[in-house]
Amino acid sequence: MTERFGAISFVASDTPEAQAALDKLVERYGNAAPAAADVVVALGGDGLMLQTLHRFLGTGKPIYGMNRGSVGFLMNEFKERGLRKRLEAAERSVVHPLSMQAVDQNGATVQAKAINEVSLLRRSYQAAKLRISVDGQVRLSELIADGLLLATPAGSTAYNLSANGPILPLDAPLLALTPISAFRPRRWRGALLPDHAEVFIEVLEADKRPVSAVADHTQIDEVCSVSIAIDRSVDLVMLHDPGHSLDERILREQFGY
Repeated sequence: MTERFGAISFVASDTPEAQAALDKLVERYGNAAPAAADVVVALGGDGLMLQTLHRFLGTGKPIYGMNRGSVGFLMNEFKERGLRKRLEAAERSVVHPLSMQAVDQNGATVQAKAINEVSLLRRSYQAAKLRISVDGQVRLSELIADGLLLATPAGSTAYNLSANGPILPLDAPLLALTPISAFRPRRWRGALLPDHAEVFIEVLEADKRPVSAVADHTQIDEVCSVSIAIDRSVDLVMLHDPGHSLDERILREQFGY
């Protein structure tokens, strides 16, 4: 029977643990060029997984992560032996990134993708002032806070959870809009939005209260406005061992284990 993943390409973070794992796996399985590979195996932590997903954005190439980092929420357990059998048995998780369009104070427009979240963060000692519109309608005329983020289900257990946002099941057709240390309105805890929503955020008093927009690893400083929506034209495929799918991990996170 033909293997689905005959050609494997390895990528690794620069930590000693990841580099040692890379050497062992390449010796055992070889190392195909990324363009010719059927699957990419990422060795590191969640940061490397996000970098790898961004690197292969738009290719549809599946990514299988093995944890040689710290948290490893998106990763599988590291094992040197039996990799090909694990790849054949792996379950697919398909997610779509957020597409961000930010306009800075000079009028320049920057576009970027985010797998976890798009966040707006204050850049000075003063809190940010933000106006939030959803599908062209102003929903919050003024939010005073350290910032605001819009998270995908895949990213809901990352920065969003740290900011007391809700955990979303992977297949939930929702996005989490979560304030970061809100000052006014003090009781606003965020909103759950349908995943087809288009979110537009205006920075009020941008000169006095500068704000940065961050899409995963891409940061744009001194923004005036940010538009965010799901990009359904892009599929991101992650592979996980049976019983350890991203759905299962998100469910476990809600019960604290």
